[in-house]
Amino acid sequence: MIDVGSKKNTRRVARAQAYIKLNPEIVAIIKAGKLPKGNVLEAARFAGMLAAKNTAGLIPLCHNLPLNYVGVDFKVEKSGVLITSEARCTGKTGVEMEALVAASTAALTIYDMCKMFARDLEIGDIFLLEKKGGKSGHYKR
Repeated sequence: MIDVGSKKNTRRVARAQAYIKLNPEIVAIIKAGKLPKGNVLEAARFAGMLAAKNTAGLIPLCHNLPLNYVGVDFKVEKSGVLITSEARCTGKTGVEMEALVAASTAALTIYDMCKMFARDLEIGDIFLLEKKGGKSGHYKR
């Protein structure tokens, strides 16, 4: 791991996204709230939040960060679900990985809950949207 001990604590914010491509029938089932496993978006929201909190246990060289906030939001579209996540902390290193893990895990949860209806589900477009804080400053895609 990188030694961040001499760095100053600063407010850190990162936003990321993922997209899961679904067929129109699955989108209709999600919108109607008729998935046999339950509310897919709320399950995915909690999974993403939990995953962000456990990022250091998943990604070998990530620092364990004291997260102040993790949010996961969804936009259901006709061909899938756009997932956006945000992670915030006051610390010595950024929260990009936490935001990326949240969005990715939310997409995987949707995949898991919808795979009974089709085998051609596709997760993609996983990337950092924005990051603030630290000496590298503000990045916006």
